[in-house]
Amino acid sequence: MRALLAGSARLYLLLASVCRGLSSGSQELRYPPQRIAVIGAGIGGTSAAYFLRQKFGKDVLIDVFERGTVGGRLATINLEGKDYEAGGAVIHPLNLHMKHFVKELGLSVPKGQGGLMGIYNGDEFVFEESSWYIWNFIKLLWRYGLNSLRMYMWVEEILDKFMRIYRYQAHDYAFSSSEGLLHALGGAEFLQMLNQTIEESMQKSGFSQKFINEIVTPVMRVNYGQSASINGFVGAVSLAGTDGGLWAVEGGNKLVCTGLLYASKAQLISGTVISIEEKIQQKGRSGGTVNLYEVTYNSTSGLARDAYNIILIATPLNRKIANITFRNFNPPIPDFSNPYQQTVATFVHGHINASFFGYQDPSQFQLNGIFTMENPKLFINSMGTVSPVQDRTAALNPLLGPRVWKIFSPQPLTKEQMNLLFLSYDSTKAKTWLAYPHYSPPEKCPPIILHSRMYYLNSIEWVASAMEMSTVSAKNAALLAYHRWYEKMDMIDQEDLHERLKTEL
Repeated sequence: MRALLAGSARLYLLLASVCRGLSSGSQELRYPPQRIAVIGAGIGGTSAAYFLRQKFGKDVLIDVFERGTVGGRLATINLEGKDYEAGGAVIHPLNLHMKHFVKELGLSVPKGQGGLMGIYNGDEFVFEESSWYIWNFIKLLWRYGLNSLRMYMWVEEILDKFMRIYRYQAHDYAFSSSEGLLHALGGAEFLQMLNQTIEESMQKSGFSQKFINEIVTPVMRVNYGQSASINGFVGAVSLAGTDGGLWAVEGGNKLVCTGLLYASKAQLISGTVISIEEKIQQKGRSGGTVNLYEVTYNSTSGLARDAYNIILIATPLNRKIANITFRNFNPPIPDFSNPYQQTVATFVHGHINASFFGYQDPSQFQLNGIFTMENPKLFINSMGTVSPVQDRTAALNPLLGPRVWKIFSPQPLTKEQMNLLFLSYDSTKAKTWLAYPHYSPPEKCPPIILHSRMYYLNSIEWVASAMEMSTVSAKNAALLAYHRWYEKMDMIDQEDLHERLKTEL
């Protein structure tokens, strides 16, 4: 009899604890979320949808909002019936998330063709590549000493530490801040790079000022439209883009985004998100409550609203890019006034004016890419020949006739400037981007966690803006959302992961 009573008591306690769980607002976290919203269908948003599906399973409803076209800053522009990369154009061979996506989605990556590059100071070329590799090496050694070789080793060391993120994420570890993620990769050294310029970072590492002015600064200008005053980490990412083996997707890099959206089985909602409001909803007879986020958006059929358990924001919270109002949050969501850098990509089908760049004999001009140094009279950051995304192996010889040139400039080119750059041209198109942050170290990254279940992917851009950085941030945010939903706090912001995982393997 006593044993029966004891068993009944245990059963009563078990039932009571279950009932308390059902009536408690916090206990909802034991169960999968019903709906997740992702705002933005660029590479960050679509890869976030993909990683969310992997973590939360097949039953959760994932909506991806996009006011424009899928791909975001991975976009193409059409000139004379052919498409050219207008946004993110090249991918590094060590970008493992992008490589995985391309393989899983069955996309094609043709072998690209190189071209010759020159550095122009506004009056003359201070360096021009030759088709002879040995001659290039001798010229670099003569002008810059061992700086070029040392730069390769310096960037390689940084990349080796950055590659730790793939091991961390493979083991499902996440970070609640961009600075925390950066510190987990490279410790105080990486944080110092975030808070000083690439020029200061390289000066402290012993690089010559001549090398910084003539090689490093032009690379910053072509990749980020800014000078060597950008932060040291994004500068190192930019320099990594000078390596060989860079690649792109046949048909356009934006195909990765459309493929990920399909693979995630997410629903695409075409519309502009206007506001997000926190709502507290009753859970019926149990008396408990649940916190939801109500998203108000303009759809094709007018104003609409939907409620979600979790939100991932994958578009820059800059008023000129995504003017989203946050309502009923206490404390309020901070206003993100961090500026983005404008760059204009102009595509021109025509014959370049080689004499503008100091060539007396245009037949001697063999360059496919022109990088520029800092000079107030220069109105372009760079220009180079490009191939259509449908035929990335197209010949790059500028002597074969008129080619398509892609010009980066801080402002739209005037007709007078176009006539200086080209002897003749028959068609042109331009795309103005707020393409990446305006870097001004010391940097303060926006928070990743905007609210208890609302996450901001583009925080990572203030460390460095690149396709792979967006995918890293997307997986981190998906893992963060998952662990915080199920209260697995031991998987967030763990110290000494590099040493710990070395002993586990």
